[in-house]
Amino acid sequence: MAGSDRDDMLRDMAANRGCKLVKSRRRTPGSGDFGRYGLRDAKSGQDVYGFGSEGLTATAEEIETYLRGGLRASWKQSLRTAPDLPRAEPKKAPKAEPGRSGSPAVSKRTAAPPPPPPAPPPQPQLVVREAAPRDADAVSALLGELGFPTEAGAIRRRLPELRRAGTPPLVADEAGVIGVLTWHVMPVLHRPTPVGRVSMMVVTAMARGRGVGAALLAEAEARIAAAGCSLVEVTSNIELGGAHAFYRAHGYERTSYRFAKRLGGDS
Repeated sequence: MAGSDRDDMLRDMAANRGCKLVKSRRRTPGSGDFGRYGLRDAKSGQDVYGFGSEGLTATAEEIETYLRGGLRASWKQSLRTAPDLPRAEPKKAPKAEPGRSGSPAVSKRTAAPPPPPPAPPPQPQLVVREAAPRDADAVSALLGELGFPTEAGAIRRRLPELRRAGTPPLVADEAGVIGVLTWHVMPVLHRPTPVGRVSMMVVTAMARGRGVGAALLAEAEARIAAAGCSLVEVTSNIELGGAHAFYRAHGYERTSYRFAKRLGGDS
C-alpha cells in the first residue's frame, strides 16, 4: 500500500475511535523521528500512543495494530488499557573506516556550502575634468539637448582656442560624458578684479537630480576664484526655469537683465 493511502487509512481508523493521527514533519530520512507516528485524543489533545521524549516513536504498523486490537470496548477503556509507549532506539554512530593517513574516514560527507554570489561590479565614479577632443561627440549630443545643435567637428576646432585662453570647458565623466560646462574670465574696467562667468551648462536628462550639475559648478567656481575673480555670473536662457531654480539653490541671485542682439555671421 502506498504511503499516502496507508496514512489515509490510519487517519480514518483513528477518527472512528476518537483519535487524531499525528505524523512526523521530518522530510529527511534518518533525521529525528522521520517516518514515525502517534495518536492523540481528538477532543482533549491528550497524547495517547506513540509519543516519547525525542518526539514520535510508533511505526505505521504499530499504529495499525494498536487501533485494530488495542481498543477493547470504548475509547475510555482504551485509555486505561493502552500499552507502554514504544521508545525509539538510540542511533549508533557508523563505524569509521581507516583513511589513507590512518585517521578515521568520515562515512557521510557534509555537502560543501554553495559559493557566495559574485560581488556586484563597482559603481563608476563621477569625475569632473577638462574636455578633450575625444569628448566631441558626447558634448555635441549634450548641446543638442540644450537646444544648441553643434557638430562634433566644430567642437574639436573650438576646444584649442578655449584651452589657450586658460578656460577649458569642463565635462562630468561617469563611465562616459554626462555633462558639460563652459566658463570664462573677463577683465573689466568698472571692477577691481576680473569677473568670472559660467556661460553654458547642461547635464543629460537621464543623469539630472544626482548632483552632477553641482559638481560641475563647484569645479568652475574654484577655477574662477583661482583666476583672481571675486564675482561669478551665470548666463541662463530666460525660458529655462528649472535652471534658474538650480542656480538660486546654489546661492546665485538675479542682479540684472541680459540683452542680446545678433550681428550676423556664425552666431
